[in-house]
Amino acid sequence: MIFAEPIARLIEELTKLPGVGPKTAQRLAFHVLKAPADDVRKLARALIEAKDKVRYCSICGNITDIDPCRICSGSDRDRGLLCVVEEPRDVIAMERTKEFKGLYHVLNGVISPMEGVGPDDIRIKELLARIRDGGVKEVILATNPNIEGEATAMYISRLLKPLGVRVTRIAHGVPVGGELEYADEVTLARALEGRREV
Repeated sequence: MIFAEPIARLIEELTKLPGVGPKTAQRLAFHVLKAPADDVRKLARALIEAKDKVRYCSICGNITDIDPCRICSGSDRDRGLLCVVEEPRDVIAMERTKEFKGLYHVLNGVISPMEGVGPDDIRIKELLARIRDGGVKEVILATNPNIEGEATAMYISRLLKPLGVRVTRIAHGVPVGGELEYADEVTLARALEGRREV
């Protein structure tokens, strides 16, 4: 099927979004065409406003519209506890638990030699500066449990140990609702390592 040029351009741009293939892009494009013009303008304004106003927090590296971000400037946070995550979306995941009350440090990536990403390409220097400034008693490494996340966590832990700060790693294991028979050996080994008394 041949689309009118504006529709074809819209579909092409939508397929650049993560997880959006050609069929989903077509559905979204036709949804936009059917939507009231005012709704489409609101969507366009929201996209432009987000791109223009959202930036990285100068302290933690999370995305924000104010600097420092609301978490870093919050008076109710435990400033002695610092959780290191890979991406801003990981902060959102941690905050959804309503369990973590400390501060964050967003690396904005992981060490990945295969992708050409080294320690100098992510926010490790900024992390070290925050630790050296004092006040942080524990650093929780909450990178993903994959090869790059594990390598990044190990690299950071080696840098932090001499600084006299407690370094911990989030536990990994069998997800709630998961079954042991379907878990791989590494996941089960991590679950055993991260066990706690009940």
